Amino acid sequence: MTGVSRPHPAQVPTLTEVIDLSAPPVVSQAAPAAAPAPAPVTAPPVRTPPISLESLPVLAEAVSPAAVPGVSEAQLAHRVLVDVQKQVDGMLEFRLREALAPVLARHTEAIVRDLRDELGRTLKDVVARSVAQELAKLRQR
Repeated sequence: MTGVSRPHPAQVPTLTEVIDLSAPPVVSQAAPAAAPAPAPVTAPPVRTPPISLESLPVLAEAVSPAAVPGVSEAQLAHRVLVDVQKQVDGMLEFRLREALAPVLARHTEAIVRDLRDELGRTLKDVVARSVAQELAKLRQR
């Protein structure tokens, strides 16, 4: 649509990629077509013993609220909520405008057409009354 305003890029939500570490890495297929693909090497799968969560170091100190001085969890949550609401409001307004523009255009055209018809009928009636009044005045003379 040419007349629809677009939101500022800062208001458009940005999608991020989630990387699943348990999945094998994706290899790009952008290799030249002339080079033959090397034969895959088949090796037996490596079996690693499962790691228990108890053996992992605790990172509570690194992500504790004390790491961010002067900002409470409630303030941070409020700030994030306000930012997300602004982005959602901007996108909602954009999508509504985009979706409603054709509907509003059709209804506007219908209203204008109806108003023109009504105005035409009213003008014909006014002109007919005016002509009748003028003819009545001329006959009285």
